[in-house]
Amino acid sequence: MALNLQTLKTRSISAIFFVAIMLLGLCYNQWTFLLLFSIIHVGCWWEYQKLIGTIYPAYKTITAFHKYGAIVLGQALLLLASRHHYSLGTLALDAVGAWLLLTCIVALPVGIIVIGRNTETNTIKHTLIGWIYISLSWMCMQLLRNSDASQHQTGQWIPIIIIATIWINDTMAYIVGSLIGKTPLAAISPKKTWEGTIGGAILAIGVVSLGLPPIVHTYVNEAALHFSLLGKLLPWQVLVPLTAIIATVGTLGDLLESKLKRMAGVKDSGNMMPGHGGFLDRFDSLLLATPIVWLFTEMLLRW
Repeated sequence: MALNLQTLKTRSISAIFFVAIMLLGLCYNQWTFLLLFSIIHVGCWWEYQKLIGTIYPAYKTITAFHKYGAIVLGQALLLLASRHHYSLGTLALDAVGAWLLLTCIVALPVGIIVIGRNTETNTIKHTLIGWIYISLSWMCMQLLRNSDASQHQTGQWIPIIIIATIWINDTMAYIVGSLIGKTPLAAISPKKTWEGTIGGAILAIGVVSLGLPPIVHTYVNEAALHFSLLGKLLPWQVLVPLTAIIATVGTLGDLLESKLKRMAGVKDSGNMMPGHGGFLDRFDSLLLATPIVWLFTEMLLRW
């Protein structure tokens, strides 16, 4: 697969703006983080419902109550994951999320049955899959941001580890695969090669595992690191297997979304970014990798 310089140029320019927005949302404060992933959550749901409607036409007939109620319930999960770190005066967002979640759990089934009486079982099944695939993943991202590490202002580094690994892996896999890739990785994504996948993973593991710790130690107080979850993630002996898991699961997430697009007969899930596609195209790897990292960090906390 030859390296397409025009495609690389388009992807690079749009990526610069994308990275700037992402870094602002990730690093400024917890509110920009919540806003960023709330927008991503809605965008992913919008494209998912569109893809499922193309694959299973019956899904296009769901009521607006069903369609938007599913997104609201997912947003309730993100608010619930804010824990005690977000409040507007005396109003805690996690409490708002809990009440909103309870309301949706009661109202959604009743509304779907009463308003959409001819609703097929498959449409409900695909909505449930959407909650697992999209909403639970971004809920885990919020939980990571609001982990015990955040009390030392270091919680934002945990999502950055995931995102940095996936971005480097994707970029290097594209470049390595374009230069030396010959062996197709999977039929559902013919442009991906084993050479690119392995090369991208190795470079991502090396850059994040060896390059990130010095940066973090420079900008984060050592005492805070000692008591934080991030302190357990920083040693390269832990970062190497963690980034290897992220790169591997992230690639599987990319292939899963490629399968959805293949079934829907579309090239991209949307057009959010020139050269990169839509929300699902950009965050497909994160959707699968984030819950795994959350489980990984939860196990570390219990060691």
